[in-house]
Amino acid sequence: MCTAVTYEGVDFYFGRNLDLDVSFNEQVTITPRQFEFRFRNGEVIKSHWAMIGMAAVIDDYPLYYDAMNEKGLCMAGLNFPGNACYLSRKEGMKNITPFEFIPFILGSCSSVEEAVDVLKSTILINETFNDFLPLAPLHWIISDQKHSIVVEPMPLGLKVFDNPVGVLTNNPTFDYHLTNLNNFLNLTSSPPINRFSGKMNLSASSIGMGSIGLPGDLSSPSRFVRAAFTKANATEETDEGLEVAQFFHILDSVAFTKGCAINEAGKEELTIYSACMNTQKGIYYYKTYANNQLNAVYLKRANLDGSILKTYELITSQQIREIN
Repeated sequence: MCTAVTYEGVDFYFGRNLDLDVSFNEQVTITPRQFEFRFRNGEVIKSHWAMIGMAAVIDDYPLYYDAMNEKGLCMAGLNFPGNACYLSRKEGMKNITPFEFIPFILGSCSSVEEAVDVLKSTILINETFNDFLPLAPLHWIISDQKHSIVVEPMPLGLKVFDNPVGVLTNNPTFDYHLTNLNNFLNLTSSPPINRFSGKMNLSASSIGMGSIGLPGDLSSPSRFVRAAFTKANATEETDEGLEVAQFFHILDSVAFTKGCAINEAGKEELTIYSACMNTQKGIYYYKTYANNQLNAVYLKRANLDGSILKTYELITSQQIREIN
């Protein structure tokens, strides 16, 4: 399970919670412009936009979970089991594997508009990275400062949705989540008005009663509603530190606490990491489940014209500032 959101203050931010029962030794990874991508369809790209994100690096290949490129285009893959459908190769189309999808889009596109155009001739094919790593069933959110879309791999090809909410969770399909928001029209961040009856003198007894009915469980539909409500009502800050803090508070509203959600395999799902990307400044912030300290990796401080991946191991032990 996962949740991704966008947020705009002075700058534009994009990020996500990764909610799983196991870590795959993911690291913050910078792919410079001259790193050579060899795609399974035979295409070789020797020069592309630089990007930074969270990836499991296997055999010197960045398997990105989420990333942004130097132009401010962002992308994240979220779990979509039972719905994701990967196809066989098709002549005349760009045949891309799911694990190549993020570098394929972020390496060649500088905006959502460009990505939409590329997607028209792209299919995701059912080919694994290796014999030991099965394909993850995913759908993706792609965003820039002006626009956000959701891409879902379906039996007839890629289905692209406009995403006016700037939020994505997991199953069901994205159109369900948008329709489901209509069930929560009465939610408000303001004190509620007595609509129960004009014949009764009813009033709020606590701050926050306008949001009674906001789902509090950890299911994907509920997280979508809660993230959408929190994001829509969160104050747009005007300072980098405050904006980043606000972004992580939005993610915290839908985070998994270890032990509160057990999957079908009997394992505990938890928010392994939370990430926030400042797309204007090229900064990748993150925190992990056991370490609340915010850590930052700067894309533009790396050698972007290089050809070798740069990785940064996650700081997973709690960092505490001692005051006395």
